[in-house]
Amino acid sequence: MNGPDLLNEHVGVLKSRMGTFYPGSHVIYRGQNLHEDLKDMDWLALYVFGITGRHFSQAQLRLMNALWSYTSYADVRLWNNRVAALAGSTRSSGMLGIAAALAVSEASIYGGPPMQRAVAFFNRCLEQLDQGENLEQCIREELARHRNIGGYGRPLVNSDERIQPLLNLAAELNLHNGPYLKLALAVEDKLLHGRWRMRMNYAALVAALGSDLGLNARELYLFVFPVFLAGMPPGYIEASYRTEGTLYPLPCDHVLYAGPPKRAWARSKANRAL
Repeated sequence: MNGPDLLNEHVGVLKSRMGTFYPGSHVIYRGQNLHEDLKDMDWLALYVFGITGRHFSQAQLRLMNALWSYTSYADVRLWNNRVAALAGSTRSSGMLGIAAALAVSEASIYGGPPMQRAVAFFNRCLEQLDQGENLEQCIREELARHRNIGGYGRPLVNSDERIQPLLNLAAELNLHNGPYLKLALAVEDKLLHGRWRMRMNYAALVAALGSDLGLNARELYLFVFPVFLAGMPPGYIEASYRTEGTLYPLPCDHVLYAGPPKRAWARSKANRAL
């Protein structure tokens, strides 16, 4: 059934398996009482339970927490933090500025999308390896199709300061032996010893560790949504202390213009009459 009949079936009715608010009584969150069954959950555990419907061990939650905190950079030169800081400089509200900064975190070469591409590549690669193909062939096919591999290479430098601390923590928690992480490291080794010379970046590592934790592509995408959030409020606050509008001022002569040359505008008779 579709069309008007389907719509009519849902008029005035909202059925949800995820949650229901009973004012003055109780709140259901994924089938459990939020203030009784889930009252001892910390925020991260509740967040991933909301995404997945599953409970994770303390070691897994500690690793998930690190996936967020290890990339919480309070540097307003970064593309998304800059949005939050400019909001502070122009005296916009903090919530509006940080929401905008989170929105632009979904960039094609930063944030969630490269992790999505890395997950898709890892899944294709594991499937091809199971069918007898070799890893170098998987890499060559990916490069031929997309000209890059999600999660490998970095625009500024060909290394990532977050990789080793996160690998150390994963090893400490005994969460470093999953098939996705092994594949991610093997891909990096092939890229480094081939002609590509690309290292793994944070997107590939998060994609691998998240996949080994059992997160599917959509769950991982939603999980990494706040991954940069902790670095945004400091920049907003600092910029709001500065004189208004003094963050990244741009003189007109710094703008490179290649359009039509300067031209005179003839005043109309009506304007001359005024």
